Amino acid sequence: MKVIDWLQNAVRGAATYNPEVQVKPACILWPDPERQWEAVVPRLQEALPEMLVLGDYAPERRTGPAIWLRCAIAGVLDGIDFPAGTVPVLYLPGVARSDLRAVNDCPDALKPLAELQYRGTIWSQVSAKDWTVLAFLKSAQGGLGLEVSTDAGARAAMISALSEVLDQDVTAIEGKRLDRDFFNGLLTSGDLPRDVLTWLDQGDAYHDRIGDAAWGAFTDICVSQLGLNPQSAGILSGAEKLTGQDGPWNGVWERFCEAPHRYRNIPDLLRRCQLPDFDLLSDISIRGAWPQWNDAEEGALRRDLVALSDVTGRQARLAIKDLEKQHGARRHLVWSELGNSQLARSLEHLGHLADITQVSLAGGTLEDMESGYVSKGWKADDAVLSALSFADSTENSAAIAAALRSIYMPWAEDSARYLQTLAEGSAYPGGTIKTKNAATATAGECVFFVDGLRFDLGKRLAVSLTQNTMLVEEKHVWSALPSVTSTAKPAVTPVAGQIIGMDDNEDFEASVKETGRSLKGGYHLKKLMTDSGIQVLKRGEVGNPAGLAWTEIGDIDHEGHERGWKLARRLDALIDEIKERTVQLINAGWKSVSIVTDHGWLLLPGGLPKTELPSALAVNKWGRCASIKPGANTDVPLYPWFWNPAHHFALASGISCFRNGQEYTHGGLSLQECLTLHLTVTGPAQTIQTVVSIADIVWKGLRCTVVLDNPDLELIVDIRGSTADPSTSVIVKAKKIGEAGSASVVVENEDLEGVEASLVLVDANGAIAAQIVTRIGGDEK
Repeated sequence: MKVIDWLQNAVRGAATYNPEVQVKPACILWPDPERQWEAVVPRLQEALPEMLVLGDYAPERRTGPAIWLRCAIAGVLDGIDFPAGTVPVLYLPGVARSDLRAVNDCPDALKPLAELQYRGTIWSQVSAKDWTVLAFLKSAQGGLGLEVSTDAGARAAMISALSEVLDQDVTAIEGKRLDRDFFNGLLTSGDLPRDVLTWLDQGDAYHDRIGDAAWGAFTDICVSQLGLNPQSAGILSGAEKLTGQDGPWNGVWERFCEAPHRYRNIPDLLRRCQLPDFDLLSDISIRGAWPQWNDAEEGALRRDLVALSDVTGRQARLAIKDLEKQHGARRHLVWSELGNSQLARSLEHLGHLADITQVSLAGGTLEDMESGYVSKGWKADDAVLSALSFADSTENSAAIAAALRSIYMPWAEDSARYLQTLAEGSAYPGGTIKTKNAATATAGECVFFVDGLRFDLGKRLAVSLTQNTMLVEEKHVWSALPSVTSTAKPAVTPVAGQIIGMDDNEDFEASVKETGRSLKGGYHLKKLMTDSGIQVLKRGEVGNPAGLAWTEIGDIDHEGHERGWKLARRLDALIDEIKERTVQLINAGWKSVSIVTDHGWLLLPGGLPKTELPSALAVNKWGRCASIKPGANTDVPLYPWFWNPAHHFALASGISCFRNGQEYTHGGLSLQECLTLHLTVTGPAQTIQTVVSIADIVWKGLRCTVVLDNPDLELIVDIRGSTADPSTSVIVKAKKIGEAGSASVVVENEDLEGVEASLVLVDANGAIAAQIVTRIGGDEK
């Protein structure tokens, strides 16, 4: 019961009488000389619909002068009725019991009520004193018997919070000490740290929103528990207390750090405060509470990163390690979560990059290079993209770019040149259509082509799919040369065996072998697949999982060409889209989804280096590859075209480009462009979805026969000491349910007779489809 329920019963209880010797009282008088209950009169009238109030004439509020009250209880006023079986309650604010008893001295305005003290009854304490709020809460005789502080502060807070007090569950507050902070807490949210942070965040608007009563309670409780008067001190003083984190303010600071996005104005409020003078031994938890200190540290880090453009790669790596020691801890400050420590966050990935690039891939055999890149080298590319994802401004992107160009560019250049040297001296591992078997697909497989899914992004996608309970197999695949979509995309289709390269081709566009039609534009490639019985699915379509299908997404490569290095900030969303499409296909019933790609790419903010190739020598010149005019002589290395080895093309050396200022490009020969990752995705192991019903279990000695109601299920019977642990099996051999829907198994150890065990039915994947407790030898549970 709530306090208001107890109050209702207490007031009505005043009308209790003995009908053998008494008549029913005409009314219940409720004197309240201090007007303590007056503020909650509307609440009281809801709980006591028989209640009338002494006051100015306002019959719509069931309020009126003394003579009106006399007429009301006499039943002669229209519209004033009382619930059946109740005794009218007359609430008398500003009137004491003694005012009515002294009839001769009673004010004229009250005289019509004086005689009601004889015909009616008065709700009062056992001591005949009028009921105050404190007395009702504290007294065990007629009140609630609660533990209430009696100091002036508690009494004032109690009256201010009276409406909220009425809503309290009595059993919930029994045994508690109801003091000033308790009552003030009822007017506020009861969560002081949140209220303080809201005040600091909203300023004067907070006072206006909660009103004067709640503001007074909030001020009072802040003085009591935090030692700060919000009214007189102001929000800047509160902000300084917040960053000081002393005593109870530490809890307020921790609450801010838990959810800083809720209080977006607090950082700027703190910036308006004077930054203290810190000594050299000041802990980062103290310095780090000030956003302007963090801002200054970000500025210093920005300058240090920009300065790396003037040092060697080795010097840059050492500098990155030193900077990590200085700034790494700032990633754990609240300002990092608010996006104010982006360079410190980028620095973490620059540190990974510095570690990885200490080991060059430019050495050993081609197999050694592949192994080094697959095991660890790809993480350098991933670190570059991760570092760039925090480049949220022109200044920050320039600082990150300076570090990348100093550390990453020479590492990638060395590996590309070495790979090109190996490829010139031996066969390129990607081969040509004459040396490489065309891709094949089987029924129930959907080939999902993702344009530009570089090796490191393939790794990200594999992790994301695995976290989504998908099963993922990885396969390393070298791209067809040149590593451009027009050449490499057809090479990963299921119809690659029906494609050739025409002798006069200058655009690296393959053709349909049977008709000679160019695949440029994609129409004839799709038609070739359709004619071969392959469903070509648009985005969102799932097709018929009983057949074979092809679907594609080209957003990564498209956005790379459009955005340059800013692609790094969009990759998580793009990977999520690919994952969602894959899951959609698996959920639609495809046995597997083979995620394939055509090529990777090179990315470097500020642009890749340029290599010169005079236009007079080239028929068609792309970023990293070019068709050379017949008979032209050039020092640029030539390589055979995948679709027609008799046709050669030029590739830019190292990681350079034939065009100036390109940050994102592909078409050349490098690990980043040519070594790709194909994924085969299947759904998680499926468990039995049909409800398994066990019809009977029969024991004959240590032999147990199990009979199912649905005999067509392919299940295995086992009996185990521990349900989920196959190693605790106690039978000679697990048995499959036969065609008749039954199977018999034998317990090996005779000493187990009479012992409880778990009889389980498992599917072919080991998943438990049903279980039941049984007693070995019989006498079922």
